[in-house]
Amino acid sequence: MCGIAALQLRNPSLHPRMGSLLSSMLCQIVDRGPDSAGLAVYNTPGLVSPGTSTLSLLGRDQGMTTADITSGVAALLPSDAAAAVQVVGDTTLVSAAVGTDLLVKAVTETLPAATVIGRGEHVAVMKSVGHPMEIAADHGLEAMAGSQGLSHARMATESAVTAGGSHPFSVADDLCLVHNGSFSNHASVRRELKREGVVFDSENDTEVGARYVASRLQQGDTLEEALVNLGQVLDGFYTLVVTTADSMAVVRDPIACKPAIIAETDDYVAMASEYRALAALPGIDNARIFEPEPGKVYTWSL
Repeated sequence: MCGIAALQLRNPSLHPRMGSLLSSMLCQIVDRGPDSAGLAVYNTPGLVSPGTSTLSLLGRDQGMTTADITSGVAALLPSDAAAAVQVVGDTTLVSAAVGTDLLVKAVTETLPAATVIGRGEHVAVMKSVGHPMEIAADHGLEAMAGSQGLSHARMATESAVTAGGSHPFSVADDLCLVHNGSFSNHASVRRELKREGVVFDSENDTEVGARYVASRLQQGDTLEEALVNLGQVLDGFYTLVVTTADSMAVVRDPIACKPAIIAETDDYVAMASEYRALAALPGIDNARIFEPEPGKVYTWSL
């Protein structure tokens, strides 16, 4: 079944409340996905900073101390890169003042078994197995500030209940995708992407959607165009939310089998799988509230 809650804050005065608002939204959809959960937060002080790349690694235990990881990564980077490592909940964050590709290379050499679940200058990705609200509390979501937030409560269907199979999938800089539903032809699309050189981290069908969107963006598509093309290639029943450093998009399959509701005001855009997740947002009484039309891509930018 799965549940999605996403929030883009247009009004900077609401940025300090991003985590508390997203936490309240997530609380209302936990019964849709009790297996595991994931979070993506954008421009959150203390997790990311301007001019610095940040990698989110799956798990708090990387087999080395944070000090050893820091020194190992720093030794592979320019002397002024200012490498830093911190553990947040069940996630390890590695940051440095270098490009993400160079940071990925250094982290991979230092931690060959590590799984990168998020990358970019603006986003931190966190996910784990367990009750969604316990995962949110473990990572300190409620106290986080930021410009955007994305959360997913998972009920596994097509693959095992693992932290790596949780959403969001973040496979390119500052790009995240969450999914309620299933892609029926994900195996054939996966094979085609592999032939193009795309490398996968899991057997999850959602990762195929994320890798496809990233591939289309790399080829020059806008986010809207990438999601239109996804609808022509991937079959199934789905609601998707995709976020980038400064945008958010929502799309449902052409039959609109999976639920979604959107609230839009001058201050924010919020999307959730159920209305009750929106009911406590500020100014909800004056919001434009609607269900996305089947097959139509909706996009918003900061």
